[in-house]
Amino acid sequence: MSHPIYIIASDIHGSAFFAQELLEAFEREKADGLLLLGDILYHGPRNALPLGYDPKKVIALLNPMADKITCVRGNCDAEVDQMVLNFPLMADYRTVEVEGETLFLTHGHLENLPIESGYIVLQGHTHVPLCQHHAGGWWLLNPGSVSIPKENSPHSYLLLKDGTFYWKTLGGETYRTAPLLD
Repeated sequence: MSHPIYIIASDIHGSAFFAQELLEAFEREKADGLLLLGDILYHGPRNALPLGYDPKKVIALLNPMADKITCVRGNCDAEVDQMVLNFPLMADYRTVEVEGETLFLTHGHLENLPIESGYIVLQGHTHVPLCQHHAGGWWLLNPGSVSIPKENSPHSYLLLKDGTFYWKTLGGETYRTAPLLD
């Protein structure tokens, strides 16, 4: 039985250049859904302008895919962003059931969220790829950043395919893997 293929990405920060590369990866991977972990249009006061900064073009790239996107709000996302995006953006967290597992999507800037044992928490915010088990019985995975990676990490995303997470560069090179965690 074939399972849906998901691309998990975070921190586009208004870069049309890297948003386009992400969508090319979406096509190349033959993904069924795109899970966005926030910070879609604005670069934020702590970040330099990313290459290809053009929030209006990012809107034009993402809106046609609205039916394939599940998104949560990042610390740089605002109500005005929801006015121009055709998919829900303002939830602080969402859960998605995949292959019998609960994926808990959040940006990563909020505390005291209802995370339960057994969850696989997907978050961005730090711009640094991560796979870490927590004492509470849940996993924390971070895809890194699409447009402004930090700590010498690549421009990257996560791919969830056939029960395995793959950390990939936007060019498609796998640099880490982990089986679907429980």
